[in-house]
Amino acid sequence: MGVWQLVAVGLVMLLGLLGVLVPGVPGQAIVWAAVLWWALTDTSPLAWGVLIGATAVLLLDQALKPLLPPRRPRETGAPRRTPMLGGIAAILGFFVVPVVGAVIGYVGAIYGAERLRLGSRGAGWASVRSVMRATGYSVLVELFACLLVAGGWLGAVIWG
Repeated sequence: MGVWQLVAVGLVMLLGLLGVLVPGVPGQAIVWAAVLWWALTDTSPLAWGVLIGATAVLLLDQALKPLLPPRRPRETGAPRRTPMLGGIAAILGFFVVPVVGAVIGYVGAIYGAERLRLGSRGAGWASVRSVMRATGYSVLVELFACLLVAGGWLGAVIWG
């Protein structure tokens, strides 16, 4: 597989990760399709193993979705950009501090944005709790599953 095709797969995967943050965009399907594209062009056993693992992780996430609270972004009182900032920070945090950086980045960015908006520490944490109850858990679980897939793909490309 050529370098430009790997870059294209990576960009599609990034588009899928950002799609998880936007309601109505099938981010998980885009991430899975990027892995499928890569596995179909790089027919090594490692590529197929990553595809099987990605499929399992994303199916598990789909099975967990009904157990999580539904997304109700209007009930938070926070602007739309707050969860979006949290999601972007989770993506960056996942690759800076592998795996746990996603949770730290997500919650930390939401707290930072709300603290700046509301002006006090207590109000910032109260808003974080509200955002996490209304949208945070379902977005975080879906984003984390997609980040695990993206991390597995990236690891396979770099070390495989």
